[in-house]
Amino acid sequence: MILAQLAHIASHTVNSLAFFQDEQTVSFSPLGLWQHMAWAARTIAIILFIESIWSLAVMIDRYLYFSAARKQSREFAPKVAGALKDSKLEEAIKIADRNKKSHLAEVVTAGLQEFRASGGVASEATIESSGRALERSEAIVHAKLKRGLSVLATIGSTAPFVGLLGTVIGILHAFDQIATQKTSGIGAVAGGISEALVTTAFGLLVAIPAVMAFNYFTGRVEAFDVEMDNSSSELIDYFIKQSRR
Repeated sequence: MILAQLAHIASHTVNSLAFFQDEQTVSFSPLGLWQHMAWAARTIAIILFIESIWSLAVMIDRYLYFSAARKQSREFAPKVAGALKDSKLEEAIKIADRNKKSHLAEVVTAGLQEFRASGGVASEATIESSGRALERSEAIVHAKLKRGLSVLATIGSTAPFVGLLGTVIGILHAFDQIATQKTSGIGAVAGGISEALVTTAFGLLVAIPAVMAFNYFTGRVEAFDVEMDNSSSELIDYFIKQSRR
C-alpha cells in the first residue's frame, strides 16, 4: 500500500516536471516568438512592419518639408514686403524664386506674376485676375502640404484591425494546438497566445504614432493655410493701394 502511494507520488512528480519543462520550451524573445508564429500570423506581422516603415518615411518627409517651408518663409516675408514697399516688383519676384520651398513664396509668386503679365497696371481686372491666381496657387500648395497625410490616416485607422486579425489567428492557432496535443496545459497554447498578443501590441505600436503624427501635421497644414490666406489678402490690399495712386 505504501509502495503504491510512493509510486503514485513519483509518477505525479515526473508528470509535473515534464509539464513545466514543456512550458519552459516556449521562448518569449523576438526570435522565439517569430518561430512559434504560424505563417498567417507572420504575414500579419510583415504587413504591420511595412506599414510602420511607410509611416516613418512619411513622418520624416513631412517634418523636413514643413521645417524648410517655415524657415524659408520667415526669411522671405520681410524681404518681399520691403521690395513691394519700394515698388520693386521684379525684385520681389526674384526673392520669391530664391525661396522655392516656402509656401508663402509659391503663393505670392503666382499673384505677382499674374500682375506683371497684365502689364503691371493696377486696374480692377488685373486685381481680380491676380486674386484668382492666388486662389489657384493656394489650392496647389495646400495639396502639396497634405501629401502623404492620407497614408498616416489610413495606417492609423487600419493597423489596430490588422493586429486584431493577427490576434484572432493566434487564438485559433492556440485552440488547434489544444486539439492536436489533446491537452489544455499552458505549454500547449503558449505559442498561439503569444503570437496573438504580439500582433495586437504591434498593431497598436504602429497605429498610435501614425495617429499622433497625422494630427500634428494636420495642425501645421491648417496654420500654413492661415498664413497663405493672410499673405494673399495683404497682396491684394497692396494692389488696391497701387490702383488708387
